[in-house]
Amino acid sequence: MGRRKKGFQEFTRFCAPIITVLQSLGGSGTTSEVIDRSIEILRIPESEQEVELKSGGSRVRNQAAWARLYLVKGGLLSSSKRGVWSLTEKGQKIDPDNFDFEQLFKKIQRDHSAAKKGEAENTPVDEDEVTIDEHEDYRSQLLNFIKNLTPAGFERLCQRLLRESGFQRVTVTGKSGDGGIDGIGILQVNPFVSFNVLFQCKRYQGSVTPSNVRDFRGAMMGRADKGIIITTGTFTVEAIKEARRDGVPPIELVAGDDLIRLFEELELGLIPRTTYDINESFFQEYME
Repeated sequence: MGRRKKGFQEFTRFCAPIITVLQSLGGSGTTSEVIDRSIEILRIPESEQEVELKSGGSRVRNQAAWARLYLVKGGLLSSSKRGVWSLTEKGQKIDPDNFDFEQLFKKIQRDHSAAKKGEAENTPVDEDEVTIDEHEDYRSQLLNFIKNLTPAGFERLCQRLLRESGFQRVTVTGKSGDGGIDGIGILQVNPFVSFNVLFQCKRYQGSVTPSNVRDFRGAMMGRADKGIIITTGTFTVEAIKEARRDGVPPIELVAGDDLIRLFEELELGLIPRTTYDINESFFQEYME
C-alpha cells in the first residue's frame, strides 16, 4: 500500500477490499466475514488490530465501518439489514482496483459541506473520535454496561445467557489457575447426542489473540468436546483462524457485537418498544 494522500482519510484503504470481498461472495456478506477478509487483503498486522479507540472499540474495525458508510453514500453498497453488507447494481459492476475512491470520498465531503452552512469545504472526519454505529445507541450502552460488571458478575451473566440459549447444567467454576476455564455446560442436540462444553468469559475492551485461544484449547483438552470464548471485545483475524484450525478441537468465538445480538434475540435485559409511522393518507379525507 502506498502513502495516503493528504486529506484522504485512512479508513478509505478499506474501500477497494470491501468491494472485492463482496464481489467474491456473490454480492453480500456478513459484517464479520467482510471485515475479516478485508483485513487479510490489507495485511494489517495483529498489533494494529489490537489498537483501541478512546471509546474502547477496535480502531481497525471502526475504520471498516466508516468505509462502508461512504460506500453506501456513494451508491456502491446498499443500506441493507443489520449484520449484512451488500452491493448495489453499481457496486457489482465496478473494478475496485481501478475505481477512483478518492474522488468519491471528496465528492461526498463536498456535498456534506454544502449541506451544512458555515462549515469549511472538505472538512475532514476524525474516525478516531467518532464511532460509526449502524445500530441503535442502546447497543453501545448495553455493551458498556456489561463491560462495567464485575468479573464474577460477567461470568454469571454468561451462565444465564447459555441457559437461555438451550444449554443445560451450566456451572460457573470460579476457580483460579484453571487455564482460563470459567464454566462448563451441556448442549443437548437431541435425545441421543449431547456435548460437554467449556466456556471462558473475557470482560475487557481489547482483542483476543491466537495465544489466548491456544491456551484455552490446551486447558480444555480431554475435558470437553467443544469450547466457547465469550468476550466484550473483539477477536483478531489470526485468533479466528486459530479457533477453526484443522486437526484440533474447534472453539466457538462470541465477540461483543455477537453478544449484543444474542441479548436482542433472547430479549434478555432489554425491554422491547413498539413504534408507529403516521399513515397520512388515512387523514387526507378529513382535511377537506
